[in-house]
Amino acid sequence: MKIGITGGKGGTGKSTIATALAYELTKKGKVLLIDADVDCPNDHLILSVKRKKVKDIKQLIPKFDFSKCKKCGTCGEVCRFNAIAAVKGKYPIFIETPCNGCQACIIACPNNAIKKGEKIVGELFEGKKDNLTLISAQIIPNYAGSAFVVGKEKEYAKKKEKNFDFIITDTSPGAHCNVIEALNDCDLAIAVTEPTPLGAHDLELILKLLKILKKETKVVLNRSDIGNKKLIKNLVRKYNTEITAEIPYSKSLIELYSQGKPIQAKNILKIIKKIKNEM
Repeated sequence: MKIGITGGKGGTGKSTIATALAYELTKKGKVLLIDADVDCPNDHLILSVKRKKVKDIKQLIPKFDFSKCKKCGTCGEVCRFNAIAAVKGKYPIFIETPCNGCQACIIACPNNAIKKGEKIVGELFEGKKDNLTLISAQIIPNYAGSAFVVGKEKEYAKKKEKNFDFIITDTSPGAHCNVIEALNDCDLAIAVTEPTPLGAHDLELILKLLKILKKETKVVLNRSDIGNKKLIKNLVRKYNTEITAEIPYSKSLIELYSQGKPIQAKNILKIIKKIKNEM
């Protein structure tokens, strides 16, 4: 079963729930945990898993052959990301940072003057602890294509899925492209939130997205005793889902987090029980 742990708002405890769930499920079978928060991966820290680098993640970029270039400016005209400054009669200037590797310039060039090059945009890691295998990726500074890095990470994980009983994907916060990429193949999504106005606002964003993606969705209410629970309950009813577990604020949970130890809480078992019923 493939489970996505997500949530519109950052800081709600998404990674805490993902790692706790992964740890508990190792008692029932082999677990693959994919840390798809490539801008800020931290599941290895929470679980005290030592990561080893597997490989660099590379993206295609254009490589210009000026001996064939006729200075027509076509490459600049088709580049929707403004990565090529091309004026007719002058050689094009390539700006690497905004390039997303779409290959439009290569296809459009009438003189075959642009070939395929590549650049490193991220790193892929793997680690193991007992019955749990962690795949983690991180983006290089100043690169904006996190969805691309997540996609490559998921491609790598897919080759290993048949060896596991449970596959858990921990997404980044938000409801943008990299979150969609992380959730695409999940059977069930668990949205983690908190009973605050911002928590409710961002929970609605992720619930809207999950409805569009046609994903079965459950909600985990973290720090359930510190705010206005009605805000979340109203949204849950509105989107025809349910709160699978409520986890009250606890200093002991924070201490476990800071020590790199997965949380073992009775409320986590409620999530597992619910998942088991869905299988």
